[in-house]
Amino acid sequence: MRLSEFLMRLLPNSWVCGISTLGPVGYWGKAPGTLGSFAGLIWYTVFFHPLQDHLFLYLVLNFFFIGFAVLVCGEAEKRFQTKDPSFIILDEFISIPVCFWGVFYFLPPNFPVWIILLIGFLLFRFFDILKPFGISKLQVYPHGKGVVYDDLAAAGASCVCLHIGVLFLM
Repeated sequence: MRLSEFLMRLLPNSWVCGISTLGPVGYWGKAPGTLGSFAGLIWYTVFFHPLQDHLFLYLVLNFFFIGFAVLVCGEAEKRFQTKDPSFIILDEFISIPVCFWGVFYFLPPNFPVWIILLIGFLLFRFFDILKPFGISKLQVYPHGKGVVYDDLAAAGASCVCLHIGVLFLM
C-alpha cells in the first residue's frame, strides 16, 4: 500500500464519501453525472478559465486534482462497497477542465466563451454516457483509476473535437 492510500484510509467516512459525491449533489435527481459535470463546468469557469494563458499551471493543477480524485474515488468505492456507483461524481467534476485544455488559446479574443463551454459540456456528456472508442474498457482499472480514467478519456475526446471545431472556425 502506498503512503497516499494509507493516508486516505485515515480520513473519516464523511469526508471521503462527501468529497466523492460532491456533498449531496451525487444523490440529487436521476442524472448525477450530469449534475457533477455541471458543477465541474462552474468550477472550470471560476478557477481554470482564468489560467488559460498559464498553460503550465493549468496542467499542473489538473494533474494534481486528477491524482487526488483517483485516491478519493478508490477509497470511496471501498467504503460504499460497490464499483463505480453513479452517485460518485468527483470523476465528472475533475474531468471537465480537461475538455478545454488549450482550446481558448486558438479562438479570436471576441469569440463568445459560453458557446465553447456549452459545446464542451455537451460533448463530454455524449462521450461519458456512450463511452465509444473503447472508453468503457478503461473502467476495469482498480483502485479508483477506472472510475476516473473513463471520464478523462471522455474529456480528452471532447477536447479533440473542440480543437477540430475551432480549426474550422479559423
